[in-house]
Amino acid sequence: MRIRSDGTVSRLLRDVPIPRMFYASQRFNDAHIERADIQKTIFEEIRKSGMDERIRPGMQIAITAGSRGIRNVDEITRSVVTFVREQGATPFIVPAMGSHGGATAQGQREMLAGYGITEEAMGCEIRSSMETVYLGDSELGKPVYMDKNAYESDGVILSCRLKPHNAFRGPVESGPCKMMTVGLGKQKGAEQVHSDGMDIIAKNIPTMAKVTLGTGKILFAIPCIENAYDQTFMFEAIPAEKILEREPELLKIAFKNMPSILVGEGDVLVVDKIGKNFSGTGVDPNITGTFSTPYASGGVQVQRTCFLNLSDESHGNSLGVGLASAITRRIFDQIDADAMYTNCITSTVIKSAMVPCVMSTDKEAIQFCIRTCNRIEREKARMIRIKNSLHIGEIMLSEAYYEDVLAGKYEGLRAWSAPEALTFDEEGNLTTGWMNS
Repeated sequence: MRIRSDGTVSRLLRDVPIPRMFYASQRFNDAHIERADIQKTIFEEIRKSGMDERIRPGMQIAITAGSRGIRNVDEITRSVVTFVREQGATPFIVPAMGSHGGATAQGQREMLAGYGITEEAMGCEIRSSMETVYLGDSELGKPVYMDKNAYESDGVILSCRLKPHNAFRGPVESGPCKMMTVGLGKQKGAEQVHSDGMDIIAKNIPTMAKVTLGTGKILFAIPCIENAYDQTFMFEAIPAEKILEREPELLKIAFKNMPSILVGEGDVLVVDKIGKNFSGTGVDPNITGTFSTPYASGGVQVQRTCFLNLSDESHGNSLGVGLASAITRRIFDQIDADAMYTNCITSTVIKSAMVPCVMSTDKEAIQFCIRTCNRIEREKARMIRIKNSLHIGEIMLSEAYYEDVLAGKYEGLRAWSAPEALTFDEEGNLTTGWMNS
């Protein structure tokens, strides 16, 4: 694909005005658990629930670790490992991430290493394999699989995050049930969960989880919920037999702690960085409004969205680019189609992997979005800039919002600076940084 920096596109965009921007803070409930207190909190939760009695000396215990960029995920995983060891059992970690990591054992091990989860750091073995065991069929006729290493253990502890999903709505979304069926199901299980489409997945996950729970292999779940600042908010140890009942209740708590872009709507959204460590689709559409299916909704409402950079943690998996109106050549050149399309084949959702308009520079990507908006005064475009979809405590807004923010129109939103022009280097790279970087 030829992407020119001196052709007709550049000429058409050259004089498109970019509005002046100001820094603003968004205030949400910031109650959280400090990293230093995570182990103590997890130990207390497990003991309080009586789940410590399910871990007996000599047992081989599998502990799940997923592909998401969960805050403190290394400390959380290490804490569960330590607890199991102190009970006299032998812990080991199982990558539970469906088809992520290119659907290879080494790829999944590397994803965990990117989050600090290594055998050396955790003090236990990581058993990474794509081999699965067939467990039976769900009541909807879907075959259910489990990671072979987990199945051959004496018990599995589900360590994961519990949050709203980015492509569907249901009584359970992202959490223990999904970790059982998609994560531990590896590529084969993930494919079966998604095979009927995102309008049916909300039924497949709990009915397939019921089969997994029926094996007796799951001891308990210890999901974390994060607050609006991507901080660890709470843990709860859930007995296996209570997961299907308790997870929907915890999902309501997770929804209440979701952040949002408080202005609610605009013309253009600029996302500095996307990646698998932020969301399965690069950005969390619950924040950005860029949903890959019609089975979920929410987030900020804008006409155009552009993505500027891809995180190193994504290892070239640029899933989510298709949710943008424009991306930079920088992202396009990093796309690992094999890793990205593996996700599409497994999930059957292809929109998020479709390549949008590719612009040669950050500046042109932003100008392209402004230029193609309808029914706006370009000089007064309502533009929003965020670092990524996980960290939106600090954002930038265009001058069109300034007086309303000063007047207190948006509760929890405060201006930190006066509007100023964004700066770019000679190559068109955005150089305006963040106050809290």
